[in-house]
Amino acid sequence: MVSRVTIQDIADALGVSRNTVSKALNSTGVLAESTKERVLQKAREMGYRQLPISEGTSLFGKGREIALFTTVVLDTSHFGSVMLDCFQNEIAKMGYRFAIYLVRENEIKNKTLPPTFHKENIDGILCVELFDREYSQLICEIGLPTLFVDAPANLDSLSLKADVLLMNSSSNIYHFIQEMTRRGKTTFGFIGEYQHCQSFYERFYAYKHALDALHLPAKDEFCILGNDAEFTYADYLHDQLNKMQTLPQVFLCANDFVAIDFLRVLKEKGIRVPQDVYLCGFDDSSESRILSPTLTTIHIYSKIMGFSAVQLLISRIKDPSLNYRVLYTETTLKYRGSTGDT
Repeated sequence: MVSRVTIQDIADALGVSRNTVSKALNSTGVLAESTKERVLQKAREMGYRQLPISEGTSLFGKGREIALFTTVVLDTSHFGSVMLDCFQNEIAKMGYRFAIYLVRENEIKNKTLPPTFHKENIDGILCVELFDREYSQLICEIGLPTLFVDAPANLDSLSLKADVLLMNSSSNIYHFIQEMTRRGKTTFGFIGEYQHCQSFYERFYAYKHALDALHLPAKDEFCILGNDAEFTYADYLHDQLNKMQTLPQVFLCANDFVAIDFLRVLKEKGIRVPQDVYLCGFDDSSESRILSPTLTTIHIYSKIMGFSAVQLLISRIKDPSLNYRVLYTETTLKYRGSTGDT
């Protein structure tokens, strides 16, 4: 009697770890697509009996893969890392593999798709950290169900034939500025390249609308809104900070990593946080909790974003005729040391 083929048998045949084979067969974790294909091919050759549903058909019919298009490798500091883990686990239960396509700078410039991408293998596309307008339009023109997590800036003027998932920026930025005014703060600035993406764009205008609603001055000289390719971002911030004749009492940053760069520049100039200025970020990255001082920030619920992404994209796959949707998930303020909180 022939013994049953195990995951360890496949791993030994390929000279890879058992964990690598398990990831490929269960569509969990992050593996190169070529590695997944090699494992699956060997599993077929050896007669492995528990191949995933995605080897034949998905629960919704013809499909095999959900494709992730991204321009960056998402490390554990990025809110999208937890979101993608949740997304990948959920679609695996439905019989889908998760294929990652890293979009290179030359592909964006030349408006070409990754060479390993083949439309006939894909049921839907998830776009994360993909903010070039024309390239986003190119992806929509593929004609597959598509979801953007965040999107190119100024979404109102950009017609994407896709669903969009965002985090709520407006309410907690308003509540933050309102709380700061209760503490006696009256001058505010914004740091971040507001045309970088839709979330940065919305955070900047949430800042402006909050100042207007609370009858506070919105001074352009207190804002650093661009970037300069000739500088590192930290050097650019240093240069722009030198141009400020006076400082606001509070700086709101487009995300935690902007805040971390800006905090470093403030320290180099001998400006103390929170004694001289208050500082707030956005994302609640792991780094925000180990800085000195710890960073006041706005928490994103990454797992909820993962579940929401699954619901949006799978419902689009099931019914492509649905009207396009923009969905916002909840956020929460976290007060810490950079605003004098403990």
